[in-house]
Amino acid sequence: MTDTDLVYRRVFRAPRELVWRCLTDPAELALFWGPRGMTTPLDGIVVELWPGGRFETLMVGEHGTHRMVATFTEVVAPERLAWKEPSSGLHTTSTLEDLGDGSTEVIIRQRNAPEAMRSPEARAGFATSLDKLQEHLTFLVRGERA
Repeated sequence: MTDTDLVYRRVFRAPRELVWRCLTDPAELALFWGPRGMTTPLDGIVVELWPGGRFETLMVGEHGTHRMVATFTEVVAPERLAWKEPSSGLHTTSTLEDLGDGSTEVIIRQRNAPEAMRSPEARAGFATSLDKLQEHLTFLVRGERA
């Protein structure tokens, strides 16, 4: 690991296949993607789920918009998803591990993270996006078990 690498770990109380669906289905991504205070409209999401396919999101907030444009480098359902953002060189790899009890550990490794993404504020913002994913998964799990 280098000074430009970031790692996030989170255990979600949801089956791995459901977490995978949330991370790869535009209709699901639109319900949680991005830090608190930002939304991601469905028509701003492109997911071409194969190596070489596009991955794009448009996050909208009261202070402006942010478009993420990337290319998938690895797609191994439901275990690993990786993409690279050509504009910054950021390479993100998400690994989903089935913990065997209905929970999934997600480890997100980001290599070559730009300086702005490494600040405490940016890291805290990223953590809120994982919080939003947890809330969305909790809603889905309750709905599927009801």
